[in-house]
Amino acid sequence: MKPDGKVVLLGDMNVGKTSLLHRYMERRFQDTVSTVGGAFYLQQWGPHNISVWDTAGREQFHGLGSMYCRAAEAVILTYDVTNLQSIMELEDRFLVLTDTASTDCIFAIVGNKVDLTDACALLPEMEGECQIEQPINSLISTKIKKQVHMDDAIALYKKILKYKMLDEKNAPAAEKMCFETSAKTGYKVDCVFETVFEMVVPVILQEKAERSLQTVDLNNFKTAKNTQSSCCR
Repeated sequence: MKPDGKVVLLGDMNVGKTSLLHRYMERRFQDTVSTVGGAFYLQQWGPHNISVWDTAGREQFHGLGSMYCRAAEAVILTYDVTNLQSIMELEDRFLVLTDTASTDCIFAIVGNKVDLTDACALLPEMEGECQIEQPINSLISTKIKKQVHMDDAIALYKKILKYKMLDEKNAPAAEKMCFETSAKTGYKVDCVFETVFEMVVPVILQEKAERSLQTVDLNNFKTAKNTQSSCCR
């Protein structure tokens, strides 16, 4: 079955791309090994089939990223909230790979592993708003200090719009397309993928409409040609 659209996850190794995808598609968390090359799932979203590609973060597989991004309708750029370098790598090493994506490509910025720092993500399988019933200090006393904050993700998103020469007024709002998640607990994972899929559908429909306009009806073309030939005899 040929997909109607493509979503690609990009990011450095060990940021949790594979874990995010497993959490959403298989509803579970599992320890994973580094992805070699790429792998994908096919997701039904309404009447559309969307392929979701997981890519390798290792530098030796870096060149494959642009191939996987080719004609992608959305790219999910993923970093680790406890690792500042991981978000810097998105701009320095991974953004250029999206040059092969669709001209209308949607971008989402996702900070994973908030369960290591954020009391909200400690609540198992929690989606939506966080409601903490126990003191925050008791939850985060042994947690790692967060190195990347939402403001950093928003700043990167705006840089991406400039890089793509997109008008910020016409693009989805940064606050809507920047997320903090935990693949381990499920926190906000569904929100990421569902938001991206909803944003991708209009792009898919537009691309289908454009392809339809570019398609030449050969039967009509032959009829018109024969009619013209008869007139000129």
